[in-house]
Amino acid sequence: MNNDPTKLGTVEDVNGASISVVLDDDAVKGLAFVDGRAYRIGQLGSFVRIPIGYVSLFGIVSQVGASAIPERIAAETDKIGRRWMSVQLVGEGSHKGEFRRGLSQYPTVGDAVHLVTEEDLTHIYGRPDSPKFLKIGYLASAESIPALVDIDSLITRHSAIVGSTGTGKSTTVAGLLSAISDPGRFKSARVIVFDIHGEYAQAMRDQSNVFKINPDKKRSELPLYVPYWALNFEELLSVTFGDSVGESERGGIIERITEKKLEALKNKPRKGVSESTLNVDTPVPFSLHQLWYELHLLIISTHLQTGNQSLSTVAFETDQNGTPVDIGDAMQVRPPKCKPQNTSAGAQPKVYLSQSNLNIRRPLEGLAYKLRDSRFDFLFRPGDWLPDKNGIPAKDLDELLRNWLECKKPVTILDLSGVPREILNILIGALLRIIYDSLFWARNIPEGGRERPLLLVLEEAHAYLGKEDTGPAAQAVRRIVKEGRKYGMGAMIISQRPVEIDTTILSQCGTFFAMRLANEQDRAHVTSAVSDNLEGLFKMLPILRTGEAIIVGEAVHIPVRAMISPPPKNRRPDSQDPVVYDDAGPGGWNREREPSDYEEVIELWRKQTSISPHIITFNEEEQ
Repeated sequence: MNNDPTKLGTVEDVNGASISVVLDDDAVKGLAFVDGRAYRIGQLGSFVRIPIGYVSLFGIVSQVGASAIPERIAAETDKIGRRWMSVQLVGEGSHKGEFRRGLSQYPTVGDAVHLVTEEDLTHIYGRPDSPKFLKIGYLASAESIPALVDIDSLITRHSAIVGSTGTGKSTTVAGLLSAISDPGRFKSARVIVFDIHGEYAQAMRDQSNVFKINPDKKRSELPLYVPYWALNFEELLSVTFGDSVGESERGGIIERITEKKLEALKNKPRKGVSESTLNVDTPVPFSLHQLWYELHLLIISTHLQTGNQSLSTVAFETDQNGTPVDIGDAMQVRPPKCKPQNTSAGAQPKVYLSQSNLNIRRPLEGLAYKLRDSRFDFLFRPGDWLPDKNGIPAKDLDELLRNWLECKKPVTILDLSGVPREILNILIGALLRIIYDSLFWARNIPEGGRERPLLLVLEEAHAYLGKEDTGPAAQAVRRIVKEGRKYGMGAMIISQRPVEIDTTILSQCGTFFAMRLANEQDRAHVTSAVSDNLEGLFKMLPILRTGEAIIVGEAVHIPVRAMISPPPKNRRPDSQDPVVYDDAGPGGWNREREPSDYEEVIELWRKQTSISPHIITFNEEEQ
């Protein structure tokens, strides 16, 4: 007869970190009472304890079952069959209640196995009053015990939040960001959110500054500017001339951009760079509009040739007095009016098309289109960061970084919902590289990341971090997850399709928040990326509730199944499911049909904004 109500059974088999446990006869009834509390026995995801001297090993139940035995033997021995559990060992605790991951020893056959009480769980999961831990919810199996994460490991060792659509992923992110940016605890927090769909502005409105291509002043949004001259050559080439430019043309473009940067540097010297150290990637302002104009004169305009002179004189269209009709305007991207080609025998002077060896006529015409397209103004006309013809802008990059990294609020949201899709990948890569390079070179001063780490939150990561993706965004993220920890940069990868994300990137994430995943390939991808031997635990992913997550990795003492506490309803991301039938009142499809104004629909479409001037914003509601 077993007098210890916590004893479940004994170890029967040990295979590395996996053990098999045979349940005692007294334990098979499925319910145990300890200190007045009832505990379910054999629940998947529950914990067990194996005392070995002064140390207790802890494990997670990953499988339960009952072996079939012949009826004749059962009649003589066990009328209810042989009950067993599979357990994955995850750590050990001392007699003082301290818990640590990993094992210093293994159990042997016959060792007693006990259920874990709430008192044991409190020692395992840490103290909620410790400033190092963030409370993000509570244990799914014990609502009285908070779910805690170690903020040091969460930020610097990278993390991933994965889950199918509708599992509460965005709400979980909003809750985490609210806890991380709590001004009462973390006065110097720095977080940058790459918000692809514009979901987080409302959720984080009290703790964030929102930068957007088409900002709404009523919502206190700020314009998002990314100066083209802060991009390196490969990034700039992709968004200007395109990647199809040949090698010889690339060399010519490099030479001319470098020349324009040298000219601008002579006009206004800048600290940290000289004419001898400058190269095409040095973030020195120059006028792209002036470069376009000069290349247009060289390649697209017609030229005069008189006698033995070379084709160096542009054949401007002139009036009766010989004055050019229109020489064009670089800043307005207006090409000059030139005379048509005329190479007939009697023509004097003869008018020739350009004979430049730089074969970029079509890419140059494409650049002119982009320079005129208002959708690209955030890049090619970046406000105070737009250089004049001499390559001198009103502000330098230090002011831009100060806006992103040193705002009065701890969270910076880069709302990329208005960015043209064809350059989204390039832009994300450029932004990440700019941030990485600045913090890398500032690693030994207070503005760097070693003294004040930075968290980069990457929403919808599967859209630009694919397995075979070699774009700028994927390259930048791979660099950050591999090297960023040393310089105080952490990444939080968020995705509904983890199977589409590069395994190299996922495997660098030290902590996983795995929410409900219905797709088998997604589950397998996450399981393969997690270092812990917890395949059995991840089999629970298809049945998790909305807002529930399995948290594993370095930010938690032990893998935990937790309910994440959502923020208040008026502080949740703009990603809630639309209501088809509203039980609470007339809404969705059960509302009365009202007069429609599709004229306003077209107005918003043309303005490229979803914010109607007729709807009261949350700032106005609070005033």
